[in-house]
Amino acid sequence: MRAHVVYESMYGNTHRIAEAIASGLGDLGEVAIGPITQATPDVVGDVDLLVVGGPTHMHGMSKAASRRAAIETAEKSDTIEADPDATVEGLRAWFKTLPEVKGRAAVAFDTRVDGPPFLTGSAAKGITKLLRRHHYEVIGEPESFLVEDSEGPLKEGELERARRWGADLADLVVARGQTTG
Repeated sequence: MRAHVVYESMYGNTHRIAEAIASGLGDLGEVAIGPITQATPDVVGDVDLLVVGGPTHMHGMSKAASRRAAIETAEKSDTIEADPDATVEGLRAWFKTLPEVKGRAAVAFDTRVDGPPFLTGSAAKGITKLLRRHHYEVIGEPESFLVEDSEGPLKEGELERARRWGADLADLVVARGQTTG
């Protein structure tokens, strides 16, 4: 199985979750991980499973203004650091470069503040919609991993839960016989 975990991260929480998911996927095949800035269509075009995640901003996927605000907050803070791959270009722009890939397996995740989704929102729901528009076969419900507050840190146990989720995804793809190699 070949998988690629693609993420957008502002403070490193989504990046850490992506690494944990990749670790879980890695037990069963070749797994790549990288920020959206490195996930060109050539890089992600022929994988068996595409896993895409980002932080929840203002109840959904980030926007240029919310990413700029997050970077500015980190620059002014003594306690928060911007992820090394944080950029004003986010998942929305990345999806515009992504070709349509009929039937390839995909799934979405996000990081968000702990609380009912109708109050906190979910970037993963928007990511899922965009995956479907690009004709990916979404093989699971969007998954949220929780942070203490808008800057983090991750809630206790979320990295292990992300690793288990990645292993479950790998099992699902293998059981469905969706491998190209």
